[in-house]
Parts: sequence; C-alpha cells; structure tokens
Amino acid sequence: MSAVTRELFPGFESFDLMTGDGLTIHGAKAGTGEPILLLHGFPQSHVMWHRVAPALAEHFTVVVTDLRGYGESALPDVDSTHSPHSFRAMAADQVAVMQQLGFDRFVVVGHDRGARTAHRMALDFDDAVSGIVLLDIMPTEWVYANVDAELALAYFHWFMFPQASGLPESFLAADPIGYLHSVLGISGRSAVGAKGDAYHPSALAEYERLFNEPARRLATIEDYRAAATIDLQHDAQSREAGRLIDCPCHVAWGANGMVARANRSPVEVWQELSSRPELVTGGTVAGASHFLVDEFPETITQLVADFATSATPVSPRR
Repeated sequence: MSAVTRELFPGFESFDLMTGDGLTIHGAKAGTGEPILLLHGFPQSHVMWHRVAPALAEHFTVVVTDLRGYGESALPDVDSTHSPHSFRAMAADQVAVMQQLGFDRFVVVGHDRGARTAHRMALDFDDAVSGIVLLDIMPTEWVYANVDAELALAYFHWFMFPQASGLPESFLAADPIGYLHSVLGISGRSAVGAKGDAYHPSALAEYERLFNEPARRLATIEDYRAAATIDLQHDAQSREAGRLIDCPCHVAWGANGMVARANRSPVEVWQELSSRPELVTGGTVAGASHFLVDEFPETITQLVADFATSATPVSPRR
C-alpha cells in the first residue's frame, strides 16, 4: 500500500488485479454491504475519493480504482486506433476487477472521465451495473455536437489533446505542474488561492507526482484522442443498435460549472439516452464547480448513499 493510500484511506486494503488483456489495475477496498465502485476523472486518481470513500465504507463495500493509464494502474500500449485508451477498454477493466473481487452486480459512481467510463459500462455490461451516478458530465457525443465559443474556451483540451505530431505532448511538457494547477483551479504553485484548500496536500502532491511523468501525460492525451475518435464511433454504434442505459441513473453537476451552462437540462439529455427515462434523476450541487467531489465531499457522500440505498433495483432488459 502506498503511503498516500495508507494516510488518506484508513482501513482500506490495496490491490493490483490483472484484466483480460493483461493490464494491472490498482485500487483499494473496504467495508461491507452492497458494493459501490468509485471512478475518478482527469487529472486525478482514486485519491480524489479520500473524503468520500471512508464514510461510505461504514455502510457499503467501497472499491476505488485508478483507470488504465492513470494513477498506479498500468499504461496501455499506444496505437493509431486509440482503442487501448477507449472508454470501452476502461469499462472492461473495471468489470473484470469487480468480478475478481467477487461482485457480479454493483453501483458505479464516476466523475469526469470516470463518469464516461460508467456510461460505457452501463451500455456494454448491463448485467453487471445495477445503477450509475454521473458527476458533472454531459454525454461525449452531445459535447462535440453542441460546441459554442464558451464551451470551446473552457474545454480547449478536448480539441488540443487529440492533435497529432506531438503538439499536446510538448504543450504539457513545458509546465506540467502549472497546467495541472490551472485545471484544478488553483492559483500558483503554492496551492494557495482559488480552490487550493479543496485539495488535501497529500492528494495534491500525488497528482503532481503522477502528472510529472511523461508516460502518464501521454496516457491522458491518448484518453482524449480516443474520446474524439473511437469513443464517438462506439457511441454511434450503440445508439444505432438501440443500446441505451437500462438501469437507475442519477446525474449531478456543479451549479457554477460548464454543465450548468448547457442549453439543455442535463437530466433531459441523459433521459434521452435511457430505455427507462423515469429512472433518470438529477440536479445541481449548489456552490460547486466541476470538482464537486473535492469541494463538497459530504454532499456527494450523502448523494451516493441515498442513491445506493433507494435506487429501484431493475433487471436488465434483453
């Protein structure tokens, strides 16, 4: 167990489990009761759940993991299709991990890239996913189809990172920590100002350590290259085949973030991607921006606990 996991996740046991394609996924587990899988987003790791996971573990079995290419999980190969970094590959990893831990059906809670992975899990593995909580995202297809000037400026990395010829690699290499702090909303390298106090010093140090590694930054870039290419193909194929979310889904977003500025209700958009729109609920987290888990951990803890406790169990439609 790493020092940061030992410090921030008391009572959790670390694991490194092999997936079907030979990659190792790192994570930690604690608690008893119904299983909940927590998935992080960019540019973080499983460490982002340190104020949420221990509280949930008092009532549930909680699993936190690093997505492939992130944190301490294995780095996938890079190829021209970007499929090793797709949400489909990430989703398959997480199902394999949960099955090895003995959980055939579970709730998935994801933030940012983790939420996109949860969406793909609900489509590809509807027999394993009993419910999903999606934190501060609109569907990937919807984002690319509804770009305006405000969104393009806020999400510029969605268009920068997919560029070829080493451009995003060079961009990030110039000042990786400065960029990391900018994304997290922190003023300067001292982590003082703006939202700096939302991040535990040990958690922030872990994000800095990982983002300083060129291979980890490349995995991040490949994640976004996949989102702009093969992930869109997978989403289109699922839509054309009538594959929709078939389980309870709760959508939450920061009242001060970009999702809140969308020209459509996030709940309505996600309802359109569900075969059971009556099971799609959601709302804003007052005062929060994109990093709502870090800013309002108690609110997110209660939201997840309520969902996991009261979400109507449904059997997947065949």
